[in-house]
Amino acid sequence: MATEAAAKDAAGVEVETCPHCGKPLALCVCEYAKPIENRIAVLVLQHPQEQDKLLGTARLTVRHLANASFKVGLSWPSLAKAVGRPVDPKRWGILHLGSAEDAAPTAPVTALEGDGSPVANQKRALADLEGIILLDGSWSQAKTLWWRNPWVLKARRIVISPATPSLYGKLRKEPRKAGLSTLEATAFLLAHLEGKPEIEKTMLSTFRRMLQRYRDSLPPPPPAPAHRQRRPRPEPSPQ
Repeated sequence: MATEAAAKDAAGVEVETCPHCGKPLALCVCEYAKPIENRIAVLVLQHPQEQDKLLGTARLTVRHLANASFKVGLSWPSLAKAVGRPVDPKRWGILHLGSAEDAAPTAPVTALEGDGSPVANQKRALADLEGIILLDGSWSQAKTLWWRNPWVLKARRIVISPATPSLYGKLRKEPRKAGLSTLEATAFLLAHLEGKPEIEKTMLSTFRRMLQRYRDSLPPPPPAPAHRQRRPRPEPSPQ
């Protein structure tokens, strides 16, 4: 949580954290997360047991957007209660937990019907969106949030088909090859839905800074063992 006074760094040592992003101060990049004016609202719902405070991006995502909110919990009575104002869930989209390959997306961002098939009029379905919902946590935690909040079924399901893999690289294993961090998925969605590629460029720049600071905080790898030369076998004694 962002209000905690301390967290553990990569070496397991307790350190002071940023009150905004909840990360150790050495990893905090809030100074670079200047709020972006986004037309489409963003709601990030985080599972309370999500513990990745070092590499997680949910709070940084919301920190980067002027029109965004962040909630921690397991369930809410309705989308309006989660957002904190009256909204029409039919004009909101939720990042679908199913595989993009299974949905056979026809574009970088695809709206789905309830049965998982692409909506016939994609342009209209995406243009009508007033907001997007992202579930933050591990794969099993995200599924828990999905089933604990039946009102998500009223929202338009959205799948994304990113052209490049996550910037996490080998730092964090994703359950799917096309898996992205919450920040990357949000940036990708907003850039395409609003037609503003600069949104993704700006948010990914901040994400790269955070990842680089994390890499810099890691202890150096142990030195490689010295190469031991094999002694030549003695020549056999003449009989």
